[in-house]
Amino acid sequence: MAKPLRIGLTGGIGSGKSTVAAMLAELGATVVDADALSRACTAAGGAAIEPIRRAFGPDFIAPDGALDRARMRALVFADPQAKARLEAIIHPLVRAEIDRRIAACTADTIVLDLPLLVESDAWRQRCDRVWVVDCTPETQIRRVMARNGWPRAQVQAVLAQQASRAQRLAAADAVIDNEGTDLATLRARVRQLWDRRTLPL
Repeated sequence: MAKPLRIGLTGGIGSGKSTVAAMLAELGATVVDADALSRACTAAGGAAIEPIRRAFGPDFIAPDGALDRARMRALVFADPQAKARLEAIIHPLVRAEIDRRIAACTADTIVLDLPLLVESDAWRQRCDRVWVVDCTPETQIRRVMARNGWPRAQVQAVLAQQASRAQRLAAADAVIDNEGTDLATLRARVRQLWDRRTLPL
């Protein structure tokens, strides 16, 4: 059986990446959500919980046995070394599960929904194509404030931790414009790109 085409889909917080991933699933892609895999391994009983407990202490495990996300988020934003330690636990687990799903995929195309694709060579190496969902940082801020109820400063702190818009665009084989776009227009752009996905770069 031929290997599936591996499309790495990325975009900053609030870019609309999850919406595009859902559209690609409707078109027949197998979609693997790295964030969902990360959440699964940090849920109660997840493979990352005991390593996190050993590395950070029991205060970072919530009473229900899952990662205390709010406490950990505050720590990793303040301490880059803590962020690196956490990623060293979670990322290998997520990569291994992604590799397993690629190997098991029976569709002709698998979309890897990878928020940190541009930041990590390990993620890029798993992709035949890189598609970037793009909008302005101000649009990202406005969307996340409305969706999550976060203050502007908190959204800006998240943006500062992610690859810049210029870095994402430089890594892109294709860009999906989601600035001031209604869903019908976005869906048409996604469909057009999907139909051309196997053409040479």
